This record gives sequence, structure tokens and C-alpha cells, in this order.
Amino acid sequence: MTPNPEKPDAGMRTPDLGIPEMYRPWLRLGTCSWKDDSWRGIVYRPHVQYDQHDFLPDYAKHFNSVEIDQWFWSLFPAGVKLPDPETARIYAESVPDDFVFSVKAPNSITLTHYYSRQPKRYAGYANKPNPDFLSLDLLERFVESISPLRSKLGPIMFQFEYLNRKKMPSRKAFLDALHEFILRAPSDFTYAIETRNPKYLSKPFFDFLREHNLGFVFLEGYYMPHIGEVFCKFDTATPAASIIRLHGPDRRAMELFTRKVWDRIVIPRTQSIEAAVDILRSNRDKGCVTYVNANNHLEGCAPLTAERFLDALREREEGGAA
Repeated sequence: MTPNPEKPDAGMRTPDLGIPEMYRPWLRLGTCSWKDDSWRGIVYRPHVQYDQHDFLPDYAKHFNSVEIDQWFWSLFPAGVKLPDPETARIYAESVPDDFVFSVKAPNSITLTHYYSRQPKRYAGYANKPNPDFLSLDLLERFVESISPLRSKLGPIMFQFEYLNRKKMPSRKAFLDALHEFILRAPSDFTYAIETRNPKYLSKPFFDFLREHNLGFVFLEGYYMPHIGEVFCKFDTATPAASIIRLHGPDRRAMELFTRKVWDRIVIPRTQSIEAAVDILRSNRDKGCVTYVNANNHLEGCAPLTAERFLDALREREEGGAA
């Protein structure tokens, strides 16, 4: 058996990753997850046998950030499931000191109702109101459970589904509820908001984010407007952060096309990458840190999408483009 990858030494720092020097303080580049066997020869060593916690140290040699989405799925009729602090400790110890995690908050906090699809024995919960929607107690329990990550924790992202009028009467009602929640949330964390309702994107929405020191999550895909369109239409920068989640417009079609083998670019989406570069360059000028989280479903291979993003950034700087 090939030995497992070694963990980073204490005090070790990530390499510059080829990020232009002027952007290094302002860019956190990574993917939306990391345990992907398809990435052998790209991120992971081809002939190494990896245990579940061995991927992250090798991943951190290529990127300075990663998104943790595994703790999002937490709302179940049998009870709320929160992270195991031991898992958070292992993650923290697997990466260099300057590595940063962006984390999706549990959907038990952000869902107004239980999902319509439930196991047969829990059918009565379908579409039932979620009693923990915007629960401060649950948020406090969540941040406590991931406290081992604290020194390497970036934005905590609240992902809100498409809220129709049955779930939320209006954008104002949503912002009013969010105001009360953020006002009393633990203040020593960075929070960011992702909405999947295009109608919520507006000047009042972005003014609200700035007023409450919240970051904005750009979402490329899931019926949301193209990130370049959102960037051009609104002043999206906030002092907190911008997170660009490059997911792609058609998850199911991409899975059928790739057969879930994510080792090559199959559908280049240069427009999305160029828009992400535009957002980063503008944010840097405004003193706003940008997280770029690539997903396999955008082009077929998240690490190669991240590489294409860096190539586009370097080309833009070398070409002196405005």
C-alpha cells in the first residue's frame, strides 16, 4: 500500500499558485468540494491510495481555498444534523495556516419549509413550515460545532432557495426577517447571502448587504441571471466579500455527458470565466476580497476551470485590458 499523503507542517503556507502578485491578497481560489477521484493526475497523485481525509492536504498544494457544502444538508424530519467538531478539526489540521474555508450554513437555518419530497414514513412533513428558519440558537450551535476551523474560516454562506410568495410574501419581508436575524447573529464571523430568486436582486438588496456588512454570493446557474449581467447592472461589492460560485446552467445534462467522470473540459464557458475575472478586478479596486469556487458542472472539471480562470486573469493583466 502506498503511504498516505503527509499533512502540512505547522506554519506552512500555500504557494502563490500562479496568482498575479497584485491579486494575491484579494483572491481566494478553489473548488466547491475536493474529494473527487476523477482529479487524479490533475490535483491528486495517480497511484496513491487515499483515505477520505487524505485528499485535502494534496488539494491545498494547488488552491488556497475550498467550499464546504457537506454541512448544508441538515434538515431532516428525524431532527437537525450538525457537523462533527472532530471532522472540522481534521480539516483545519490538513491545510496550511493561510488556507481559508468558505462554508455553507445548514439548510435547517435557511429553508422556510421542509422539502416536498420526503421518505414515505415522513410524508406528513412535506412542505411543512420549518420551525428553525433563521434560528439564532441553531446558528450558534452550528458555529460552535465548526469552531476548530475558526482561524481558517472565511465567509459563512446562507443559501436561500427560490422563495415564492407562499413561502415569503415579498423581498421586503425577506430583508426584514434577515435584518432581525443578522442583527443578533454572532458578530465575529463573516456572513454572505445567496438568493435564488432573481427578483430579489435590486439596489435595495445590495444596499442592505452593505449596511449589514454581508457578502454577496454570485451564482452562475440554477436559473439565476448570468453573473456578468448582475455585475454590470448593480453595485455588487461589499466590504465583507464576494463569492463567485461557478456552477453551470444544466447540472443533469452535464452529468449525462460526462458520465460523472470529471477530468476534462467538455463545454468551455469562457463568458462565465471572463465575467469572474471582471468581478475580481473591480473588487480589488474597491478593497473587496473575492472567492472563486469552481464546480465540475460548469465545464466538466472544476480544477481545470480554476486554471482557466487564472490563465484569463494573467492574460488580461499582461494585455493591459481595461
